[in-house]
Amino acid sequence: MQPYSGPADRNKEPILEVISDILMASKRVLEVGSGTGQHALYFSEQMPHLTWLPSDFAEGYDVLRAQFEQNSRTNVAAPIELDVRNIPWDSCLTDHVIDLVYTANTLHIMSWAAVETFFAGIEQVLGKEGFLVVYGPFKYNGDFTTPSNAQFDQWLKNRDPVSGVRDFEAVNALAESIGLVLQNDCAMPANNQCLIWRRSL
Repeated sequence: MQPYSGPADRNKEPILEVISDILMASKRVLEVGSGTGQHALYFSEQMPHLTWLPSDFAEGYDVLRAQFEQNSRTNVAAPIELDVRNIPWDSCLTDHVIDLVYTANTLHIMSWAAVETFFAGIEQVLGKEGFLVVYGPFKYNGDFTTPSNAQFDQWLKNRDPVSGVRDFEAVNALAESIGLVLQNDCAMPANNQCLIWRRSL
């Protein structure tokens, strides 16, 4: 059976609408935490000029690999195993100039320490004036944007105490520490945000 995620299928079009301009301005995209690979397949189809590099950590890699065994794209590179906690990131990235790092629904399932190393990894691989796109739920000034996000945060913590909906201000501070400047914070369906930063070094 082909790997499938309902949320990934539902949010791919709204996300593309928000990031289409920066995808058009990019050549190589690294996706961190590709999951079922549906975003990689959809975005690469809509933007055939891109080279898309999907990745996932070891526990999710088999699902991701199965997706691309069934659905190949000439502009999608072979998936790689990438654990954001392991710095430096996979050596195969050294052969690529990464114009955009993209990740969806990942920061809230990582520990905060992993979020910190996520940004350390981006600092190493993102090209000059490159973009970072992060999709998912966030808190602002310590407050949840909706009651359902507060309930989701509690569900996450019950499952894994080190996970949880992240504070925008803390995440933005990490981005700024590696020379990223916020370009857009767009409210999305299902109480999510699409955050876009650009490197200004």
